[in-house]
Amino acid sequence: MKLIFSGNTAWSMYNFRKDILSECIKNGHKVFVIAPSDPYYEKLIKELGCTFIPINIKRKGTNPIQDLKLYFQYRKHIKKIKPNGCFFYTIKPNIYGGLAASHLNIPYIPVTTGLGYVFNTKSIINNIVQILYKLSFKRAKQVWFLNNDDASLFVDKAIISRNKVKILKGEGIDINKFQVVSADINPNNELVFLLFARMLWDKGVGIFVEAAKKIKQSNPTIRFQLLGTVDNDNPMGISMTQLMEWNNNGYIEYLGNTNDVRPYIYKSSCVVLPSYYREGIPFCLMEGAAAGKPLITTDNIGCKEVVEDGYNGFLCSTNDVSSLVEALNKMINLSPESRIKMGQNGRKKIENEFNIELIKNEYTQTINLLFK
Repeated sequence: MKLIFSGNTAWSMYNFRKDILSECIKNGHKVFVIAPSDPYYEKLIKELGCTFIPINIKRKGTNPIQDLKLYFQYRKHIKKIKPNGCFFYTIKPNIYGGLAASHLNIPYIPVTTGLGYVFNTKSIINNIVQILYKLSFKRAKQVWFLNNDDASLFVDKAIISRNKVKILKGEGIDINKFQVVSADINPNNELVFLLFARMLWDKGVGIFVEAAKKIKQSNPTIRFQLLGTVDNDNPMGISMTQLMEWNNNGYIEYLGNTNDVRPYIYKSSCVVLPSYYREGIPFCLMEGAAAGKPLITTDNIGCKEVVEDGYNGFLCSTNDVSSLVEALNKMINLSPESRIKMGQNGRKKIENEFNIELIKNEYTQTINLLFK
């Protein structure tokens, strides 16, 4: 079969879906990846055996002329490839790729990987996006969600019918790529709390910094680290100037960006994500748990699926510095043995629920059943 996979960045298509792409190629399919041009990740995607097709997507743009052009780009590529089926990820590929596939009578599945800031507020844009989702999902074979809350929102708003919903347990993680490293490895007995994500306000970065200030007043040796890229195109992006101000004031250590988060996770005591963003299933939480680290995150859509409070970490309230401080203090006051046990519990949860092998099977079965 010929299969199209499309998302709004080549980075995400490689980092989040390379195992799925490789599995499809191993199964004898010809795989096309459509995403904005990115020489580094384009090369890596091609090395998997995929054909890469660049496309111009203004991720946060609201210009209807640009979006109409995007629809015609998708239509041109899909018409030329004549695929047996398509998978689309993130808002604009979901909508405009979905509409193009629908109009060309090509089977397709939109995967909603998280609803982001658009569904956090009521606005004209929000209403327009809902209408576009409804139009683009109308002829989809299925619509995949990474958590039940997002699926229920779409059903309640009559964007899709319940019988089209499929819940995928995250996008999967290759547990074999992660060593299990004790949560208490620091030779100086310093606790290290690590938040790694895009540097966005709604990922809870600011809340993490405020909590760090409070904790360090009584525990100055405890370290708080931020790792991740600055996203200037996102309206919730945090500037490099702000990050360096926090760093220079000693509240946090900003570690910059990396292509391999594992060394940083291994050196940490606990992975933290105080997000109030509408997450799908955050990779950083899955990666932290896969490495045997306890977690702290919010009782928020997508996040709470990975953490069982008191079992493999602690939950706190969204957008609440005091609640995060309370959760951090709980972790600080645990014995080293208890933190290690929490990390081991998290690893078991990832193995049983979020293993990439489970996700590969879901794709394989669906492709064989719905794409001809």
